[in-house]
Amino acid sequence: MIYSLKRYFKYFSITLFARKERSLLFRDFFSYFLTRSFLKQNYSPFHKEIALKKAMSWLLHSQKSSIDGGFSTYKTIEGWTSSYPETSGYIIPTLLSFKKFSREENNIKHITACADWLLSIQKPSGGWQSMYVADDRPEVVFNTGQVIGGLTEMYTYTGDGKYLNSILKACDWLCSIQEEDGSWKKFAFMNQSRVYDSYVDYPLLKVYKITGNERYRKTALKNLEWIIKKHQTNGWLEDCDNTLKHNDRPITHTIAYTLDGLLESGLLLKDERFILAAKKAADKLLEIFNEQGFLNGRYDRNWLGSEYMICTGCAQMAIVWLKLYKVYKNETYLYTASKMNTMLVFIQNRTFNENTNTKGAMPGSFPFWGKYEPFAFPNWATKYLADSLMLELELQKEKN
Repeated sequence: MIYSLKRYFKYFSITLFARKERSLLFRDFFSYFLTRSFLKQNYSPFHKEIALKKAMSWLLHSQKSSIDGGFSTYKTIEGWTSSYPETSGYIIPTLLSFKKFSREENNIKHITACADWLLSIQKPSGGWQSMYVADDRPEVVFNTGQVIGGLTEMYTYTGDGKYLNSILKACDWLCSIQEEDGSWKKFAFMNQSRVYDSYVDYPLLKVYKITGNERYRKTALKNLEWIIKKHQTNGWLEDCDNTLKHNDRPITHTIAYTLDGLLESGLLLKDERFILAAKKAADKLLEIFNEQGFLNGRYDRNWLGSEYMICTGCAQMAIVWLKLYKVYKNETYLYTASKMNTMLVFIQNRTFNENTNTKGAMPGSFPFWGKYEPFAFPNWATKYLADSLMLELELQKEKN
């Protein structure tokens, strides 16, 4: 508590004396507390496409700001971090999707640089480290799954065997360290079994579809079956947070990881158990969002919210609703996701002359001093905004 108060005092003090960063503080204060303007916006598909291009431009800027091929995060006090292997892994599919969406060829060099950098830092075990690369941490399950996902898309695009060899080594490692009950604990973050590893299962299943290796399917299925045992009757999932202290009220970021992994895995396996588990929780959050106009950062087992919005989790939930729309053709999913994306575009659309290191980026929280990634613009928040906008724009075009 004392450390947290000291950190916030430092961050607020420094930000108040930095002109462009001070504008971020004032803008969020007025729009959140005084005008509630984040609830009153209306953006057309044209404006959302502009927001998408701004987000993609910032992602490439974050890559150029690193010393390798990975993607960095910008913190208004400390500056740019080193690259983040996990999120760099799942930014690859975003870049490939945007390449197809925009029909631009010039970003393939950025994608290749990222993929090849990830190959260069793979651990001898087959896994990838946690946290930023400068932290030099041991390999972990979740982060490894995200790099597998990115490299799988790269292999599908290029057919280059070096990516497949790396993927298989990583998948074999994940299979070898799984617990008897189907969870991952050893080499998991904090050495705790967590349900958001459904977001590891889906990459494993994608590799199974490519290779036909039954071991990958069985490993993923075993974890998915462990996860749905944690599913409560009201849709809430136990062991869903990325902390020990707040595991009784997980963040929307890890909730959305869990739901997206369950949904995609269920669709790939054609197993309704996992689809319906994702749908039940997603429907509850949809109901809350439509009632309140926003989502809190955390939710307890009774779906009571706390803390400020987490922009990443909001964008991820829009993605889940859009995917459910594709399955069920329920217009409420499309409408709610569009409303969420409108709010996120407002948060991104800061009209003052801001720092080039923040222009087009999503903050960790809204207001941007919230507890999740305070005073920072994590690359994964912008990645998920881009994914959500692309998916909405594609679905709107198909509908029209």
